[in-house]
Amino acid sequence: MSKQKSQSWGRYFNYSHQPTSLANRNAELPEVKGPLLPYGMGRSYGDSCLNDGGSLLSSKGLKHFINFDQENGLIRCEAGVTLADLHEVTVPNGWFVKVTPGTKFVTIGGAIANDVHGKNHWRAGTFGCHVTQFELLKSNGERLLCSKDSNPELFAATIGGLGLTGMIVWAELQLKPIKNPYIDDESFQCASLDRCIELFEESREDYEYRVAWIDCLASGEQLGRSIFTRGNHNTTAPNNTKISRQKLAVPITFPHGVLNAYTVKSFNALYYRKLMQPQVSKKVHYDPFHYPLDSIHQWNRIYGPKGFMQYQCVVTEEPIAALKELLKLISASGQASFLSVLKEHGPVESPGMLSFPRKGYTLALDFPNKGEKTLALLNQLDAVVKQANGAIYPAKDARMSADMFKFSYPNWQEFEAHIDPQFESSFWRRVMA
Repeated sequence: MSKQKSQSWGRYFNYSHQPTSLANRNAELPEVKGPLLPYGMGRSYGDSCLNDGGSLLSSKGLKHFINFDQENGLIRCEAGVTLADLHEVTVPNGWFVKVTPGTKFVTIGGAIANDVHGKNHWRAGTFGCHVTQFELLKSNGERLLCSKDSNPELFAATIGGLGLTGMIVWAELQLKPIKNPYIDDESFQCASLDRCIELFEESREDYEYRVAWIDCLASGEQLGRSIFTRGNHNTTAPNNTKISRQKLAVPITFPHGVLNAYTVKSFNALYYRKLMQPQVSKKVHYDPFHYPLDSIHQWNRIYGPKGFMQYQCVVTEEPIAALKELLKLISASGQASFLSVLKEHGPVESPGMLSFPRKGYTLALDFPNKGEKTLALLNQLDAVVKQANGAIYPAKDARMSADMFKFSYPNWQEFEAHIDPQFESSFWRRVMA
């Protein structure tokens, strides 16, 4: 089979790979020459899901549910099942994932490999905190059951292990009970970052979900102006899972330069005023609450033919001062981050060796790719993150240096001992160079 070009969600790389797949969980890994990497939906933004010159092992054929204990909310499914697939089965029966990222178009295997987090990290930790066990298929043909009690070190290495320890074949998850598919949503206009942080702190005890959209081009007294949103699962509505969402799509790749400081500044001004009043309370379906961009198919095309870079960091020491410094650098650069999201990470520790979240604040930013200009800005942001004893998220990264990676993940050598000898990625080769 001839090699194919592959891109991740950021559309920054255009690599060649040999496609292969595992469609039967009882089958052996396909024989390939060179390095192998599991591949789900390709929603990682950089090169952690790419394997230039090697093979990508698709899990899309592993779509079966194995067992669902509806009394206790324990579900076992194959690794290629997506969160969208999972919700179709669990929500009508009164169960929901304990942690979800900002898209439902990720596989269970990918959610484990990137140890994804959501708007409720302070309470629930990461996705990996709620994985009870999984089966790992190694390149030598071994099948290993991994849990906190069985092969615990490999269990810890695989959660957040970027697909490098082997192929997750199936996984078992602990779900949480819900009464219906709705969220009680409260959103607030915040004139500054200080007000936004106040709401994060005031809402810790009484609200499960907390997140803010940040206007990264605002400056001066308006630095960090934002829309803060908090929510809890509704307990009074009937369990009616029907939802009607208009399906939109970006039909073409936008021309280079459409997203610039002027267009994004105009968008941000309109978006900030979308609430029409300082505070809005409403009941919303979980889908638009957790996955607002999933209704816009191929939204990554808006960044143009050169793609974009997402930069997600977490800052832990004097995090508010660090956030302000990051926002000042971005505002002064004039490089517009179209989608900027702020969340708070709490003290719940992940079982994963390379898990990204740690107590502090995490800021996720999307920058249209402007070459060296964008790379120079991101290097400046790295310096602030390093000063704040923070880290960069590999699932979102396209340019982190080896030094920054090893600073972010000081136990990388402990993890390296668990890498399967045939499994590699473009990301790992880059940060180990």
